[in-house]
Amino acid sequence: MDLILEPGRTEKNYWRDLWRYRELFIILAWRDITVRYKQTVVGVAWAVIRPFLTMVVFTFFAKMVSSEIPKDVPIPLFVLAAVLPWTFFSTAMTESSNSLISNSNLISKIYFPRLIVPAGSVITSFVDFLITFGLMTLMMMFYLFVPDWHLLVLPLFILLAFGASFGIGLWLCALNVEYRDFRYIVPFISQFGLFISPIAIATSKVPVIWHWHGLAIPARMLFSLNPMVGVIDGFRWALLRGETLLWWPSLLTSIVLTVALCLSGIWYFRKMERTFADVI
Repeated sequence: MDLILEPGRTEKNYWRDLWRYRELFIILAWRDITVRYKQTVVGVAWAVIRPFLTMVVFTFFAKMVSSEIPKDVPIPLFVLAAVLPWTFFSTAMTESSNSLISNSNLISKIYFPRLIVPAGSVITSFVDFLITFGLMTLMMMFYLFVPDWHLLVLPLFILLAFGASFGIGLWLCALNVEYRDFRYIVPFISQFGLFISPIAIATSKVPVIWHWHGLAIPARMLFSLNPMVGVIDGFRWALLRGETLLWWPSLLTSIVLTVALCLSGIWYFRKMERTFADVI
């Protein structure tokens, strides 16, 4: 008796298949974690070195605009609270965009819900995030900075960062299969996004209205079109005892954009999924 594996013909069957293949999801995520740090000199410390050095560099820039930073908040903590979600987002976006290409042999041979692959990459990046969060904890201990009840809201902002990285990761990994030059675009997106995110500055530093040649441009609203702006503001607000401004329009914009990225990413990924094995 032959067993034929084929994709479910309805959306209901597809999501049921995701649950049936949950063990494959765990295996792929664990494999990515072990491979990432295998035969490395300092192992998991790489997950700490990158955000730490980023924090050091941006701390110098933050000191130039320290007037916008609350006096009770050490500048390195102010910067690291932003580096923490951005590093997770950047790593998850990069890893998930290359996930299908990296698993081309597996995808071309057997059937399984391909959504498992980019989701596993985001989970792997989340492990790095937890390691980096340990750095944040050590820095708070060093500065004797104790968070308060605002920390209870942090899981919601972590979920928002997870959704933003997953949504844009679905778009990029599907596009990367169809158009291989997208692998050169992803590093540019990551680098450009770093400089248009409030890493070294507070969102309140961005003017609400920017006057340019007689034109009134809603500068802060345009700045908030980056979905990580609301996430970073939320992380700072939750980790730093609410000392920093949580600008609600940017947070609401981040939520709307994240939901839109996830829904449209799933739609486009499912649309292209049947062609992955043929073009990969």
